Amino acid sequence: MLRPISGALRHAASSSYHHVRRRATTFNHPPPLLRHYNTTSRNISNIRTCSSCLQSFLSSYNNVNQCRPITTTAATTTTSPAIAAVEPLNYGRTTAIADTIDAYSAIELALDSVVKVFTVSSSPNYFLPWQNKSQRESMGSGFVISGKRIVTNAHVVADHTFVLVRKHGSPTKYRAEVKAVGHECDLAILTVESDEFWEGMKFLELGDIPFMQEAVAVVGYPQGGDNISVTKGVVSRVEPTQYVHGATQLLAIQIDAAINPGNSGGPAIMGDKVAGVAFQNLSGAENIGYIIPVPVIKHFVEGVEASGNYSGFCSLGLSCQPTENSQLREYFGMRPDLTGVLVSKINPLSNAYNVLKKDDIVLSFDGVPIANDGTVPFRNRERITFDHLVSMKKPNETAKVRVLRGGEELDLTVTLRPLKPLVPIQQFDKVPSYYVFAGLVFVPLSQPYLHEYGEDWFNTSPRRLCERALRELPQKPDQELVILSQVLMDDINVGYERLAELQVKKVNGIEINNLKHMCQLVEDCKEEELRLDLDDERVIVLNYEKAKTATFQILKRHRIPSAMSTDLLTPETAPQVTASASA
Repeated sequence: MLRPISGALRHAASSSYHHVRRRATTFNHPPPLLRHYNTTSRNISNIRTCSSCLQSFLSSYNNVNQCRPITTTAATTTTSPAIAAVEPLNYGRTTAIADTIDAYSAIELALDSVVKVFTVSSSPNYFLPWQNKSQRESMGSGFVISGKRIVTNAHVVADHTFVLVRKHGSPTKYRAEVKAVGHECDLAILTVESDEFWEGMKFLELGDIPFMQEAVAVVGYPQGGDNISVTKGVVSRVEPTQYVHGATQLLAIQIDAAINPGNSGGPAIMGDKVAGVAFQNLSGAENIGYIIPVPVIKHFVEGVEASGNYSGFCSLGLSCQPTENSQLREYFGMRPDLTGVLVSKINPLSNAYNVLKKDDIVLSFDGVPIANDGTVPFRNRERITFDHLVSMKKPNETAKVRVLRGGEELDLTVTLRPLKPLVPIQQFDKVPSYYVFAGLVFVPLSQPYLHEYGEDWFNTSPRRLCERALRELPQKPDQELVILSQVLMDDINVGYERLAELQVKKVNGIEINNLKHMCQLVEDCKEEELRLDLDDERVIVLNYEKAKTATFQILKRHRIPSAMSTDLLTPETAPQVTASASA
């Protein structure tokens, strides 16, 4: 099975503190061994056998996978206000009997819509941020939607340098461009300029969230062969699940179809429409795969259409505690007819920080009552965490939140928007920031940096940095934790090598906000001596002019092309960078 790109499994274990929204309404930890299943050319030995014979599949599929009538109890019976308020979660599903769709015709439609994606990628080296790791080749799947666009998984094209696509039955590969990527929801949109590629291609329509035990067919290009493959299965459950690639908690569908490496990005077909996108499976289990449901796909696609780029998923910025204990409910004055969750922490950068307070009891969200375990009604006798309601909001939309505060019920309005953690969880498709001065290498702390310590990074990385990465919240916009990553030895910095992996707090007595701020303070230094204050009250003092001279020699000795990453360049520092590169 393909291992997650850039340690995505490690993201799953480490995201519970950073994304407050994600742990705010999720009260159990997701399975830790979820894996992607796009395929890498270097990992041929451990593939699983999969069926690529379309005709043998269709003969059995026609018998069991005819489209069944879709009815919902909520549409034909009187519902409570709670269930009625949650009815939009059915996403337009009607009670009319669906037209019978021939399974063979549905698969034939997919054959003219599903493509194979070939990616060449190169990931950054966070210990040596001025260079990349060796490139690698991988393969995945994708499918065509309206507007001459191809939908695939973000992890299929993450850190890409070159992307090709090939349609079914064609020997030709066509150059593709990545138009938009949402690493949080593991989705991407590709475009192909060649008119020849689009000849005979048909786009697939997005359908609804399937009910449990409804049959789906997963189409893609898994390992085991070069041609298209179709597997069938049924829906096992629908609930918020850990997205391995983006380390986020979003709605997902579990199916029992045989999904293998290479299926990533391929559609799951129900009738003649797409029910989801294959994206990960559960390691060590048989036939437990996951697909991204239509609401998440639509949120991503519509966000790209509205803004031209990925807009992200909204967050309340809350960390909440269930109120299942009767003594806890009594302490906070909750009557027997009230249910909700206790606010324990609020992200200072969220709008909720100005509206809600610690120890508030959140009773309902947009009129939907929240149970003591943090769940809300979903469809017919199902329940999911209310985090799903929050994530489906568009950026800058408002929500009505009813809270219990000091025994009084209040109706409040909160503006929702995506929130960034203090320490980034993933940084795909980005060049790492760095700054080298006198052989001291400074970088902003990120989880990908900690992942460089190996698979067991939680235990092998510096404990203090790990704890800050998982627990601390940002206090102001654009805040970063800047650390001294390593010391490139030279006469100018002898004795400071033991201070590596400590956080930098101040430059000449001025508290730094991020790496760019620190770089400006150092470059604009007017003092004879430069003082850096670090963790544990440690201090670095350098003669400024001697340090600048030594920097050029150190960069040349270690073949470092620039003293700083391109995102730190300013009109004032650009000439100095040019000089250091030619020194």
